[in-house]
Amino acid sequence: MTSPLGFTLVQLRYFLVAAERGSMTEASTELHIAQSAVSAAIHNLERDLQVQLFIRRRGRGLTLTPAGERLRAQGRDLLARAREVEREARGDGAELSGPVTVGCFVTLAPYYLPRLFSECTRRHPGIEIDVVEAEADELVEALTTGRIDFALTYDLGLSTEPELRSETIARAPAYVIVAADHPLAGRGSVSLADLSAEPLVLLDLPHSRDYFRSLVAATGTAPDVRYRTRSYETVRSMVARGLGYSVLNQRPATGLTYGGGEIAELELRDAGRPLEVRIASLGGMTQSARARAVMDVLRENADGV
Repeated sequence: MTSPLGFTLVQLRYFLVAAERGSMTEASTELHIAQSAVSAAIHNLERDLQVQLFIRRRGRGLTLTPAGERLRAQGRDLLARAREVEREARGDGAELSGPVTVGCFVTLAPYYLPRLFSECTRRHPGIEIDVVEAEADELVEALTTGRIDFALTYDLGLSTEPELRSETIARAPAYVIVAADHPLAGRGSVSLADLSAEPLVLLDLPHSRDYFRSLVAATGTAPDVRYRTRSYETVRSMVARGLGYSVLNQRPATGLTYGGGEIAELELRDAGRPLEVRIASLGGMTQSARARAVMDVLRENADGV
């Protein structure tokens, strides 16, 4: 016979809200209960688990201890599964419902998210998708702290995170863009050596910048990085103005830019390895049925992007 649990799901819920808000007062406001009830529940949870979950500093709110960080990541998963058990017991398991928080690499969002929302609304109207758009390092942090259920991202930086697991759903080869009236625009394909004397407009995001620089450096020439921007569309608009060339991976459906200019796409003969678009999640975490359903929609529609 197994021993009973030493804590309750109510205690766990109060703890998660307090961890998210960083304050007992704000947690009590969100939960619509007295602050003393939140404090007592968390105190009892710490006593039952025999760990300290928060560092409490007067006037500075709550700071999670390492044990608290681990419990937050595991607790979100546990509560999600408990809600699924409840729905199954009530006979509500046929239709998935509830929140799913998806992290998405910023430059992938315009290509994947509209179709994801459209398909999920059609297939699973009860699922509420919340999106965190961020760069690679921020997505890794969001995964490890349990802020998101899973991430849609490039493979950039994932290999250095052993606690994450990921699967490739698409590949995005590098290609070159130049202004529509550029002398090379009608060629169809180029090598980076053909552009070595021209300025590079760099998409200046962590990991992305290293990837693009490595492609150019592999030709034996140093890229002339004349302009930098963290915006994908700004890169395209600057290239359309004739300020240089750039190397990108995702392909818009049109060559027109926000600024009214036009770019030409050229195949890259020395493109190297393509970037891999991956679904990444925290290893050892059991995904909810609704999160798995959202992942399935991404997998099934990846080829159409």
